[in-house]
Amino acid sequence: MSRQWRDFWVPAVAVVLTAQETIALHCSDPPGTMRRALSLFGRRLGLRRTLIGTGVLAVLSVVAIMIVGSRDSVDYDVYIGAVKEHYNNVVTYVGEYIGAATSSAGNSGEVYWEEPFYDEETVSRLVETLNTPLFPESDVNKTSTQQCFKDNLKLYRDTLKEKIDEPQVAGLVRASSAAGGGSDNPVAATILSLVRNEDLEEMIASVMEVERAFNSKFAYPYTFLNDAEFTQEFQDAIRAALPAGRKVQFGTIAPEDWSVPESIDLERFKASMQHLEDEGVAYATRESYHNMCRYFSRGFYHHPLLREYKYTWRLEPGVKFFCEVDYDVFRFMADQGKVYGYVLNLYDNLQSVESLWRDTREWLEDHTQYLSEGGAFDWVRENMQKPENFATTGGYSTCHFWTNFEIASLDWLRSEPYEAYMDFLESMGGFYYERWGDAPVRSLALALFADRSQIHWFRDIGYSHFPYINCPNSDRCDKRCSPAEFVPWDNLEVENCQATWIRYAMTQEERDLYYKKEQEQE
Repeated sequence: MSRQWRDFWVPAVAVVLTAQETIALHCSDPPGTMRRALSLFGRRLGLRRTLIGTGVLAVLSVVAIMIVGSRDSVDYDVYIGAVKEHYNNVVTYVGEYIGAATSSAGNSGEVYWEEPFYDEETVSRLVETLNTPLFPESDVNKTSTQQCFKDNLKLYRDTLKEKIDEPQVAGLVRASSAAGGGSDNPVAATILSLVRNEDLEEMIASVMEVERAFNSKFAYPYTFLNDAEFTQEFQDAIRAALPAGRKVQFGTIAPEDWSVPESIDLERFKASMQHLEDEGVAYATRESYHNMCRYFSRGFYHHPLLREYKYTWRLEPGVKFFCEVDYDVFRFMADQGKVYGYVLNLYDNLQSVESLWRDTREWLEDHTQYLSEGGAFDWVRENMQKPENFATTGGYSTCHFWTNFEIASLDWLRSEPYEAYMDFLESMGGFYYERWGDAPVRSLALALFADRSQIHWFRDIGYSHFPYINCPNSDRCDKRCSPAEFVPWDNLEVENCQATWIRYAMTQEERDLYYKKEQEQE
């Protein structure tokens, strides 16, 4: 019996350790095999418990061998030493993974995720909140909907017409007086654009806009990504438009990250595209648009050119910036513990995300550990201004941050909750069978997994991506736009969801953040 048990345990433990070592050897970064292997357990158990479980298995293996084995057949001192070494390798690797995925690496406003271990009462309360409309369905009618829109429009316009300045927080970082600009302690950040060669003219215009408003003072690098190779003409023109010495990177997206996955039923995809086009959903028949939505939802933050960065500022071709930004917004994000910054907040096309919330709710039943007690749940479950959106999607307002401008923490996007959610959405195929956009996908993840205080409205950044506008009342805008203007046409005012965020997600302190203190105004 002793020999039989020994013959079982020694090969079994060797297989486990060899598998662990093989995984570690064949992946040098979290996006690879190790991340996926860890996440199989981590999504259900959490990384901390996964790590503890690994240690327990190793110890039990040693104990079993010592009990049933005989010292004349196994050198246990050597064997135990090997087990300890392998376990320490696991501890070190997982520790580095957790650190890479959840730490701000020295910035004072650290961003991380740690499983909260909710009790059943808390879980029940959070789930019930998400499943309950913000307003009783009996109160939702044509009259109340119209009144809600009027109230929200007034709140938005009154808020945007208030005179503001920069965020009134201590320690805003200014441009360095050193040659070439930049801040004295810059954040690992880049201005990011996903762009085609044929968009060169509009891209240069956008670069000039962000340079004038912000980056001429701080000299952050640019990263340009394309699903095709950038032409030499494109690269030369971009470099010529920027100051000499500015770091610029050009990268190509891997084909597997920019193509229809093999799991997608192509006939169903084709039929779905035609159906969405018949429903008037923009870009529904453009396969490249579906690829882009998928990539910006779940892939871009793992591109090799972005591995060194902790924040990205997304820049689209053909956008405008109206106001001077004289402080380092990346340092502001890091110092204030923000994971996401936005300027525009809209309702989505309900047909494009019809199943997104239903699928998400089903997934959340087994992943309640990822929910944040401070999440922006009211923003998700608002059902008054556009009740048809809420009804069609099964409980989602369709409010979302317009991601053509976003300042995002890559650490947060690489975190366990976000990655697990993205893997689930990938398995559902909604990026292709519907037209799930990166904006609603990112917004739902933020509303569910982040504390709403970690999401920042850059009220002072005047911005336009046609047709929508964020225009503050600030001397730093020099009258380049009309304060409180949201859209050129009145019929689209109803698409503005920012009043819901102001009313239900922002504290009074956050609402007052941009108002100069009275003593400073005197």
